[in-house]
Amino acid sequence: MTRSAQTDRFVHDRLPPRAQWPELRHDLPELQFPDQVNLVERLLDGAAAKGWADRPLLRSPQVTFTYAEVRERVDRIANHLMHGLKLEPGNRVLLRGGNSIGMALSWLAVVKAGLIAVATMPLFRAAELSKVIDKAQPVAAICDARLLPELEQAQRAHPDVLQHVLRFNAPDDPQDLGALAARQPPRFTACPTAADDIALLAFTSGTTGAPKAVVHTHRDVLAACECWPRHVLKPTPDDVVTGSPPLAFTFGLGGLLLFPMWAGASIFYPDGPYNPESMVRQMRAHGVTTCYTAPTFYRQMAPHAQAIGIPSLHTCVSAGEALPDATRQLWKQATGIEMLDGIGATEMFHIFISSAGAAVRAGAIGKVVPGYQAKVVDGEGHEVPRGTMGQLAVIGPTGCRYMDDERQARYVPDGWNRPGDAFVQDADDYFHYQARDDDMIITAGYNVGGPEVEDCLLTHPAVAECGVIGKPDEARGMLIKAFVVLKPGQSGDEALVQALQEHAKQAIAPYKYPREIEFVTALPRTETGKLQRFKLRQQTT
Repeated sequence: MTRSAQTDRFVHDRLPPRAQWPELRHDLPELQFPDQVNLVERLLDGAAAKGWADRPLLRSPQVTFTYAEVRERVDRIANHLMHGLKLEPGNRVLLRGGNSIGMALSWLAVVKAGLIAVATMPLFRAAELSKVIDKAQPVAAICDARLLPELEQAQRAHPDVLQHVLRFNAPDDPQDLGALAARQPPRFTACPTAADDIALLAFTSGTTGAPKAVVHTHRDVLAACECWPRHVLKPTPDDVVTGSPPLAFTFGLGGLLLFPMWAGASIFYPDGPYNPESMVRQMRAHGVTTCYTAPTFYRQMAPHAQAIGIPSLHTCVSAGEALPDATRQLWKQATGIEMLDGIGATEMFHIFISSAGAAVRAGAIGKVVPGYQAKVVDGEGHEVPRGTMGQLAVIGPTGCRYMDDERQARYVPDGWNRPGDAFVQDADDYFHYQARDDDMIITAGYNVGGPEVEDCLLTHPAVAECGVIGKPDEARGMLIKAFVVLKPGQSGDEALVQALQEHAKQAIAPYKYPREIEFVTALPRTETGKLQRFKLRQQTT
């Protein structure tokens, strides 16, 4: 076995005990990787041998860089990190920025150099960044110049840990990372990482409470590239990809950087604020073929897509939260495109259940992605009969390894990953999402999935968004409560409450209708678009 190249053993020494690891399976031929492999060297440096050197890779409204140009810039940054700052393989580097060319170049350089990327959500404040610094102990940080103040505040609280702060997107600043890197040689020999050396720490997006640091290796990331993209998404070098998930989120990192590179495609970064209408206009202007975003944003983009048109678009990926069928149909009416749904997890790196095109089945997320196995189990881990609701269990080439976290044993109780989702698997092997385990509503002896009620309410013409939870109730155990955001021009009065309740009773089993409806101006969501139902529950207790 190839010896690790990461001499800083901080993360390696904090991996969970082997007995708590998931079983990792690499059964497919395409999952056989050499013992020594650097994922950036394989994806980026290897592009030339595939004839992609002069093809576009990173696009913005201002510039486009080819694979060869990206490689040169990545190599110069890596040289600055390793020879300019004298960093050591295995050191953690905090990355702070939205989706931009500078953020992508920085991530690639860090990993190519054998360092460990710790990307953070751009809206994090100093207190949240401090928690990441405490946990990951990064030696250096690379930050979008527009987001420096909060990081500098966090650094002042950790002067002995975070020793270097570099900035990008500061074109007139001689200390801009691009300017510093330009002084370095244009070639960097990739760190000879072992396949099981660590590429990144991914902090969970925090929908259910305290975030956790998930460890992924070079092998993990390459395996993810060979599963869902190869067998379901099927991108080509002609694709132009865009979307909203941040690169700090593994959904965004895969979809908006690594998977396009694997296919020889290119990525368009708006690199600035946008809204549903401006996103549609930019997609049209830049010939986008593939879009990644959450269901809520597709719903908001639908009227603009119908009015403006995006003739180049052919693939739309929805993930991050449950896709209501109402949203799927709304988008299909607006664009003619059958949305590609998927469920993944930060702990698994990316999507492991999905179907595309003609394989899509109404109400189902899809089938298990080749390379993975999935089943629905009871509380003791025994598989339940088809058509019976239970907990999802998954196993494959990626899996959960938390850094220094007692919750590891709960996520991997028996070698199988338990993402915490309630599912039903039908006789044709399709998986039907019910709810997060902790979002299941038990009312008067009935199990009701909040997403099913949300899907129903979203078909009402007055409803823009909604979130459904169980509210403690002495008589029923729980009662179903809906938080509803109305479309402009709608009035949230008692008549509308009754209309929505009647609408639900007519569309789904009557015991599932929301007995309480509260009209709100917005729903609590993470930066990745996930509905934070735990915050709604907090408002009711």
